[in-house]
Amino acid sequence: MKTDDFVVGLDIGTTKICALVGEKVGDDEINIRGVGVTPSKGLRKGMVVNLESTVDSIGRAVEEAERRSGVEITKVYAGIAGGHIRSMDGRGVVLTSGAEINRRDVERAIDAAKAIALPMDRELIHALPQEFVVDDHREIKDPVGMPGKRLEVQVHIVTGAVASAQNIINCVNRAGFEVEDIILQPLASARAVLSEDEKNIGVVLIDIGGGTTDIIAINRGGVRHTQILALGGDHVTNDIAIGSHISTPHAEELKKSYGRAMRNLAPGEKKVHLEGMRDEVSQGFLCEVIEMRIEEILALVEQELGKTGLAPFLGSGVVLTGGTSLLPGIQQMAECIFDMPARIGRPERGVSGLEKVGISPIYATAVGLVQYGFMEGTQGGRGRFGGSNVFGKVVRRMKEWYTEFF
Repeated sequence: MKTDDFVVGLDIGTTKICALVGEKVGDDEINIRGVGVTPSKGLRKGMVVNLESTVDSIGRAVEEAERRSGVEITKVYAGIAGGHIRSMDGRGVVLTSGAEINRRDVERAIDAAKAIALPMDRELIHALPQEFVVDDHREIKDPVGMPGKRLEVQVHIVTGAVASAQNIINCVNRAGFEVEDIILQPLASARAVLSEDEKNIGVVLIDIGGGTTDIIAINRGGVRHTQILALGGDHVTNDIAIGSHISTPHAEELKKSYGRAMRNLAPGEKKVHLEGMRDEVSQGFLCEVIEMRIEEILALVEQELGKTGLAPFLGSGVVLTGGTSLLPGIQQMAECIFDMPARIGRPERGVSGLEKVGISPIYATAVGLVQYGFMEGTQGGRGRFGGSNVFGKVVRRMKEWYTEFF
C-alpha cells in the first residue's frame, strides 16, 4: 500500500527515533498501523550533530514501521525541537470591507502578524493565532462570518535556526524520504494528549525527553508560551553513571527498572544489580540522584513559567509526557513544585490500533505528528516542505489556516 492513504509521523529525538504510521478510520479517530523505534545516534539536545548516524537511525526506524504496517512510506511529518527554538507574541491588523469577515481577511491579518524582521539565520516555523478582535469585540476564536471593519489577530510566533531545520530535512531526504512538513514537537505532543477543556481552562504541558524538556502553555484555546530547555532524561542517566561509577547503558537500565523520582518511594537499604555490573548499587542512592535532577528540571520550568505570569491562568494544572514521565513519583513531585494538579499525558484520545501506543507517553509526539498530518490534509494544504526544492518552499507555505492548532 502507498503512503497516500496514510500519514507517517517521524519523532526525531535525542534518545530514540520513532516512525508511526496512522490511517484515519472516522472523523476523530486514527488507527495506528505500525510503529518503528530505533536508538537515536547523531543527535545532541535535540539537534543533529552527526548527519550520517542520524540518516542511518531514521532509515532503520522507517523501515521497521514499513515492515510492521505493510505500507510503503515515501513522505513523513517530522518534529523539530532543540535549544535553537525561540518564540514571541505578535499582532496583525487589517481593514475589511465592512461586510462579513471572510477567510481571506483572516489570512491577511495573520500575514500582517508574521511580517516581522528575522535574522538571516532564522526561519518562521509556526504562527499560531491566540485570539481575534473584531472592531471592539475581543477574545473571538473564529471571526469568519462576523460583520466588522477592523480585524486584529494576536499570534504566538515560533522560529528556529535555518541550519537546524535544514539538517532535519537533509537527513530525512538522504534516508530516502520526503518531508511534508516540520512541526514543533511540543505542539504535536499537546495535540495528542490534551483535552479541549484543559486547553480552554489553561494548562502547561511538559514533555521530558532524552535531551530536552519541551514546554507549551495554553489558555483559552491558544498557545501562550513555548520553550525548549536543554535538559532531559539523559542528564539523569549521566548523573547515575557518574555517581555510581557504572557505564551509561547500565545507568539507563537501572533508571528504568529501579528508578523513582522521589527518594522516599524507594527502600533505602535495598541493593540492585544488573548483569555485567561489578558492584551493587543502593536503590536509595539511585533514587536520591534521580530526585535531585528531576527536581532541578521541574523547578526550572516553574521558574520560567513564573517569568511569563501565566501560572494563575493554568487552571487545569500540569500534564507531564515523554519518556521521563514514566518515572514513578514524578507526578507527585510536579504537584509539590507547581502547587497545582498534575497528571501523566498519554496519547489515548481518538487513537486505536497498536495498544502500546495509546498507553505510553513515549509516543505522544509521534501520534501528534500523525494527527497534525491528517488535519492539514483535511484543510486541503500540502506541507510547507512537500515536493521538490523543499526548503525553498518555506515562505510560500506560510498561508497557514487560523485553525492550524485548534
